[in-house]
Amino acid sequence: MVAAILEATARVLVAHGFERTTTNRVAEAAGVSVGSLYQYFPSKDALVAAVAEQHIEEMLALVARGIDDTRAQPLAQAARALIELLVAAHAVDPALHRVLAEQVPRTGGLGRLADFERQMHRTLVSALTARRAEIAVADLDLAAFLLVSAVEAATHSAVLYQPARLRDPAFLDALTDLVVGYLSRPRPDRRRRSGPAPRRTPPAR
Repeated sequence: MVAAILEATARVLVAHGFERTTTNRVAEAAGVSVGSLYQYFPSKDALVAAVAEQHIEEMLALVARGIDDTRAQPLAQAARALIELLVAAHAVDPALHRVLAEQVPRTGGLGRLADFERQMHRTLVSALTARRAEIAVADLDLAAFLLVSAVEAATHSAVLYQPARLRDPAFLDALTDLVVGYLSRPRPDRRRRSGPAPRRTPPAR
């Protein structure tokens, strides 16, 4: 019954939006009484939070299933594979993801979407640490934060506004170039850059 209620909640959210989703509508869609629904979920917010948690778990499970395959790959190939996993995770149920991201208050189910980014940050720090010799960037924690934020923002925007890009190889190529270019860039010589400017000799007259 819980699975049926959660599946019905997701369908009602996509069809009617957060504001017009009610426990009565969910109960009707699930084919149960409102009283039965309240035995498991005391409010609409509890329903939506449970749906958001289930959605995030599905996204994380998809990434976890593919992450081990990237460990032995070259950096560029591994970066592409990780980006493909992130994009695929956002494509699990883009219509539901859009509702959760755009309409659900941060105090409700949307707060769980941040858990996905935190888990991806930890995963990327581990992956970068294992490839320390291949990476020019010094601060791996900062690198993981920037890369997760950049890829997440681009993918999130595609889900919300241009979902066709999720199936566009050029989108994945561009994100891969962004990630690999950042991780592989030479580190500047900070000592030389931060030192005093060389004295300029005035031209002879």
